[in-house]
Amino acid sequence: MTDYSKTVNLLESPFPMRGNLAKREGGWLKSWYEQKRYQKLREIAKGRPKFILHDGPPYANGDIHIGHAANKILKDIIVRSKTLAGFDAPYVPGWDCHGLPIELMVEKLHGKDIPAAKFRELCRAYATEQIARQKKDFIRLGVMGDWDNPYLTMNYKTEADTVRALGEIYKAGYLYRGEKPVQFCLDCGSSLAEAEVEYKDKVSPAIDVAYPFKNNAALAQAFGLNEIEGAAFGVIWTTTPWTLPASQAMSVGADVVYQLIDTPKGKLVLAKDLAEEAMKRYGFENTTVLAETTGAKLENLHLQHPFLDRDIPVLVGEHVTTDAGTGLVHTAPAHGLEDYFVCIKYGIELDNPVNGEGRYRSDVPRVAGLTVWDANPVILEWLEEEGRLLSNTKIEHSYAHCWRHKTPLIYRATGQWFIGMDKPGADGKTLRNNAMKAVDDTEFFPAWGRARLEAMIEGRPDWCVSRQRNWGTPMTFFIHKETGELHPRSAELLEEVAKRIEQKGIEAWFELKAEELLGEEAKDYEKLSDTMDVWFDSGSTHFSVLKQREELAWPADLYLEGSDQHRGWFQSSMLTGCSAMGRAPYKQLLTHGFVVDQNGRKMSKSLGNVVAPQEVYNEFGADILRLWTASTDYSGELAISKEILKRVTESYRRIRNTLSFLFANLSDFRPIEHAVPQDQMVELDRYAMVLTRQLQERLAGDYYPRYAFHFAVKDIVNFCSEELGAFYLDVLKDRLYTTKTDSHARRSAQTALYHITRSLVLMISPILCFTAEEAWDIIGGGEEDSVLFHTWHEFPNINEKSEAELLKKWQVVRSVREAVTAAIEPLRTDKTVGSSLQAEVKIVAPEETAGYLKALGDELRFVLLVSGVEVAKGDELSVTAQVSNGQKCERCWHYTDDIGAVAQHPTICKRCADNVSGAGEERYYA
Repeated sequence: MTDYSKTVNLLESPFPMRGNLAKREGGWLKSWYEQKRYQKLREIAKGRPKFILHDGPPYANGDIHIGHAANKILKDIIVRSKTLAGFDAPYVPGWDCHGLPIELMVEKLHGKDIPAAKFRELCRAYATEQIARQKKDFIRLGVMGDWDNPYLTMNYKTEADTVRALGEIYKAGYLYRGEKPVQFCLDCGSSLAEAEVEYKDKVSPAIDVAYPFKNNAALAQAFGLNEIEGAAFGVIWTTTPWTLPASQAMSVGADVVYQLIDTPKGKLVLAKDLAEEAMKRYGFENTTVLAETTGAKLENLHLQHPFLDRDIPVLVGEHVTTDAGTGLVHTAPAHGLEDYFVCIKYGIELDNPVNGEGRYRSDVPRVAGLTVWDANPVILEWLEEEGRLLSNTKIEHSYAHCWRHKTPLIYRATGQWFIGMDKPGADGKTLRNNAMKAVDDTEFFPAWGRARLEAMIEGRPDWCVSRQRNWGTPMTFFIHKETGELHPRSAELLEEVAKRIEQKGIEAWFELKAEELLGEEAKDYEKLSDTMDVWFDSGSTHFSVLKQREELAWPADLYLEGSDQHRGWFQSSMLTGCSAMGRAPYKQLLTHGFVVDQNGRKMSKSLGNVVAPQEVYNEFGADILRLWTASTDYSGELAISKEILKRVTESYRRIRNTLSFLFANLSDFRPIEHAVPQDQMVELDRYAMVLTRQLQERLAGDYYPRYAFHFAVKDIVNFCSEELGAFYLDVLKDRLYTTKTDSHARRSAQTALYHITRSLVLMISPILCFTAEEAWDIIGGGEEDSVLFHTWHEFPNINEKSEAELLKKWQVVRSVREAVTAAIEPLRTDKTVGSSLQAEVKIVAPEETAGYLKALGDELRFVLLVSGVEVAKGDELSVTAQVSNGQKCERCWHYTDDIGAVAQHPTICKRCADNVSGAGEERYYA
């Protein structure tokens, strides 16, 4: 008896169902590196239009976390998708290497009393170790790039070019030196950049302090009174008692209404809107409003400092509000930006009583040598003694903290170098205006990033770019010992220093003697000891990297980072670009959210919800982490957990199983020998190719260009599941398995599968880079070939009108197929039939639909997966299903009346007999 199972085309797949990614990915990476695939790609892509994604450098400290992984994977997906689209898209990864965190780690490891040169040597060595660790993990994620030649902000050439970038900004006229209040960390002993400040709740003393007016007659005139008897006071409210020794003025709002109120403690001046609440704080019940006036009338009156021998003038300031307090603002220009600006307006020179350690100068009574925090109770006691403290309570409020030490910051005036936002440059334009225009010229993904960056540029103060640190790029200027002015040949001298730094790194500046460059002038000048803000280092990499490396280009097409970088790298890069080059160093900005757990909580060791990328790729494989990244809408928070990863794994399995099926049915197909011309293909095969091409067009023309990867993943998975798995491949199995091996019907199907497979592998290649390469080894050009070396798949052309008709026809047929499935379902439910092939159906359909169905002839049953079909015309679509009376064919499992019609094949149908030993069946439609 014939074993008909050997006559069907059931082939083994060279692409296994189980990817075993965690174990196999490492080996693939090793072979790709040995084959120098990235370098070969650069040769292949030479001459194409460039696409440059400039890498925002992670900080060289500690192992990478899941946020790092998501960031680098997104960048890699973009670089690969642009390569697939026909661009030359080199990717040069980078690291941020200078700055305080590395200093702190080196101090922790080696102690604090280390000579400066040795300390910098240890910092460089530590950063080098950290980079090696992080690089290994980034490569393991499948991130493709020039890993042998990354950029490091501590590379000698990069350090030299960072100095040159500062020189460009100096020449453009935006750099200046000034004593101005900046956010200052007492633990760092240095000013902080905007991006290094975070806000946390803090409990502070909230006090009301009375300042005595010096001239009651002048005060009476301001309120329209003839006279004021007894003591009169202006009352301020503050949460920083320690700033009172620096109090130099009192500010009022020009249009704010103020009242003169008679109280048990004398006549008090308070804002009308805040007076009632203030009286409650002071415990005053019997008070009388004597008069009202506006702040403008109080301007230039004088008060006495509450405990120092100092005159306190009344100033009008735009910053004064009636949101809280008293409506009169204690003004200490050394400890507040708004205070500083209003005092500048009135020509008041600031007096800064607090040194760089956060301690008071020796000439400040009672608090000399104390820290600002220790001074608070002393000052409160002093106010009590003077009778000037009207109220003393505690308040919890949002307060600026150092992002590293998590300790409260103070505003403190220090001599620093600034890039001025509103200082006209050499071209007469302000940096703020240039930057606002640059925001307009930038394309944002997602669009809300525009408003965020715009608001930050609009409201940001001048950028303090100097730091008093050891491990950083030096500000290589010479300043006059007496005047503090920069040397008149600063630009020329800076270039001379940059050349030395190219040879020896930043140590060249620290070792340099002024005489070497200045000769006799050296006696009048000193080297600046400040280093640059690390945000300047990374923010100027467009100059030190993009402009210097031959394979790159300026400006970059895209910068991509987390949403916190609107106040960090995006902004520092824009400001250095606009000040040195007149425009932003990027054309597009892409922002992604932070990674959280499945409940939306931040990753935290204390919560036990940390998902480490190393754990994910060791358990699931890097492709699963890549698929998670791509399938998550990064415009919000990116949620991850083991449960979420398991769901991602299901999506991966759907794609992999589809590829496994495709490869199984292509294992005996050689396209050069076996491919069927498009116009001779079975109609259903042409339809499937059109659907695949349409999906490819959505990815190539929409999803990938606008970085909408979650839509791409959704469509790919849906295509594998619905268009292929639930329809085309489901219908195709009969033809693939039962027709003659080399028949036109089967070769047509294989031709379609070949195009579908190549296209699908290319579609997934930016996201599932390991899986795509594994697949390309089977369908590509051999061992040395790579999916990276190819652009989008080219499908055979099809006439537009024919295509439209094809799509319409098969959409109608598929809708009927759904109705047939629904009609058979009750028979399956009550177990009347097991397989749909046990059923026959009668279809009544409107004329056009019936026409489409009848045009398929006997092949309609293969589409509907039934053993018999009758079609009739009617007003509405209806389907009746019944059990077939035929016998089951042992080979194709269809039920038919012609079992044994061919004598030598008594257990199979005539069609199968013809396919086994005859000429074989013809297929035209399905």
